Amino acid sequence: MRGMIARGALAAALCLSAFPSWAQDYTARVARVLRATPLIDGHNDWPEALAEREGDKRWTMDLRDLSHVTGEPYDTDITRLRKGMIGGQFWSVYVSADLPGKVQVEQTLEQIDLVKSIVARYPETFALARTAADVRRAHAAGKIASMIGVEGGGQIDGNLSVLRSYAALGAGYLTLTHARTIDWATDDPKHDGLTDFGRQVVRELNRLGMLVDLSHVSEATMRDALAVSKAPVIFSHSGARAINDHPRNVSDDVLRLVAANGGVVMVDFAPGYVSDKNRRWAADAAAEKTRLNSPPYRGLYIGQPDKAAAAYGAWLREHPEPRVTLGEVADHIEHVARIAGKDHVGIGSDFDGVGHPLPVGLEDVSTYPALLAEMMRRGWSDAEVAGLAGGNVLRVMERAEQVAKAMN
Repeated sequence: MRGMIARGALAAALCLSAFPSWAQDYTARVARVLRATPLIDGHNDWPEALAEREGDKRWTMDLRDLSHVTGEPYDTDITRLRKGMIGGQFWSVYVSADLPGKVQVEQTLEQIDLVKSIVARYPETFALARTAADVRRAHAAGKIASMIGVEGGGQIDGNLSVLRSYAALGAGYLTLTHARTIDWATDDPKHDGLTDFGRQVVRELNRLGMLVDLSHVSEATMRDALAVSKAPVIFSHSGARAINDHPRNVSDDVLRLVAANGGVVMVDFAPGYVSDKNRRWAADAAAEKTRLNSPPYRGLYIGQPDKAAAAYGAWLREHPEPRVTLGEVADHIEHVARIAGKDHVGIGSDFDGVGHPLPVGLEDVSTYPALLAEMMRRGWSDAEVAGLAGGNVLRVMERAEQVAKAMN
């Protein structure tokens, strides 16, 4: 028996010695991958968070360390970006879809200006990027390539000249709509997808070399855009609908269309997108708020906000929010990869855009390496992790640039 054990131990030792040491050290493997391939996040709302919370201070405040600010915590600052080994970031220039169109345009221009201001203030950290080559140059120089994503079709105010102006200012993608049905694209069945003008927007995005972003849109709009677009599309921050049946996540049927299109789904970290249990809890919490106080006519404690707040606090203590984990985010990545292929998945965190708490293990921008290490633990090779981290979206960007060149 002892001889069998000894032979087994020897065999195990020989098996381990057959692998290089880095194969057993996920931290070293992740660092090795990210030295060669920039880690690119498809969506971060830091500019909008700064505008909303800091007002005019956003133009001058020190952004190197925001981990100790009072009130709502920030997920992003320069120190934590460096710790997270981020190589490229699409900064979302989101404005509320409830605003009049021209106000949306004005505030979008302010947000673009803020991104450029941050880059100018910290040139040792950031570099503006518009193309895949720009991203690679910034990464080689040790800087974070800073790209711009316009997160709502309402922000062009129904005007292709405005879209072209955003492109001239460096915008790299347009989300076709956000949380509202607009005149030419829908997040519900109103238009049954894109109108003729909506299809024209997609073609113009192709011509401009801007990516078509299908996060937040209805499935009909997803399908229409995929049918029209000559370039690969992205979902800048979406999950797999088979895991969590959130209407903003991507169905298996659409995942197959994305694969055929050559696009990429960048999996996000928003708890309600990741976890069905969390999504249902959020719906119950919203219903409870309405039940307690929904002026002007309904609610148990209508006109008594203190009583309503106390009752809601008691409800929260009895019904704590289900926590979401890094592993559940990894499950979405695996599902997208299984249906569409590992060449068609990326990362789109939605940091500073979804409140708190965030998934355990993915609390801020310092945590990306932990997610990549988890994929390695699940058997992903270094090349596959490099694609997830940034290689896949770089391929999409390059192809979109080729389509634009051909169309022009």
